[in-house]
Amino acid sequence: MKRNENKEGIKGMANPGRYGIERVSYWLMRITGLGLLAYFIGHIYETSSILSGKAAWDSMLELTQTTQGHIFLTLVIGMCVFHTANGIRLMFAHGGIGIGKPTRPDYPYLPHSMNMKNKLCIYASIGIAALAMMYGLSVLFGE
Repeated sequence: MKRNENKEGIKGMANPGRYGIERVSYWLMRITGLGLLAYFIGHIYETSSILSGKAAWDSMLELTQTTQGHIFLTLVIGMCVFHTANGIRLMFAHGGIGIGKPTRPDYPYLPHSMNMKNKLCIYASIGIAALAMMYGLSVLFGE
């Protein structure tokens, strides 16, 4: 290992290839959390338009009835499902469920919290989110 490999800064921290699916899960959890927060703020703004009357409410709803609106809502569905499924996995892991008995740390110091069950749950979370997005696309664009 070269000496400069440890000095990548943010680029090294964001590199999912170095740490595998665990780092991908880490980034997806944070990105979906921020995305859901932005959606929540937008949703509050959207629903508050009903106070301005039916015309204002209808014009706000027209934003979601376009192709871009449908794609945006599909992304929101995917973010919500992944964030929920991965959050449940993290709660179980934090409670010690599914990570096995604690053992003495031996070289190469592999964390027991990232065993095959947890990795499988990460892949399942991504898969369930993808299925939910495909279902959302079929409902929103289907006839």
